[in-house]
Amino acid sequence: MVSKKDKNAARKRRHARVRAKISGTPECPRLCVYRSNRHISAQVIDDVNGVTLVSATTQEKSFEGIGSNKEAARKVGETVAKRAIEKGIETVVFDRGGYLYHGRVSELAEGAREAGLRF
Repeated sequence: MVSKKDKNAARKRRHARVRAKISGTPECPRLCVYRSNRHISAQVIDDVNGVTLVSATTQEKSFEGIGSNKEAARKVGETVAKRAIEKGIETVVFDRGGYLYHGRVSELAEGAREAGLRF
């Protein structure tokens, strides 16, 4: 019998490999992406102090539209970038969360770059 691979377990292994190399500091925090089938979210995290500085998601009440397409991902990227710049954060390291840099993940990154974040 053929067993089906667990895609989320493979993603978690890839994410652990990325996290071994990437860490957020107070000067340059980490922009972490989580993508589900229905929603996408992003957080700016200071790993030294273990604190989430800023976050944005398609599950917020202020968000309008479908949460599982490229336009939604771009809006989330722009929102998290605006909130980060308001707090004085201009430079981040991008953590794709084990997902391929493709589709919604790349749209979120482009939206954050257009709104002023540097990475």
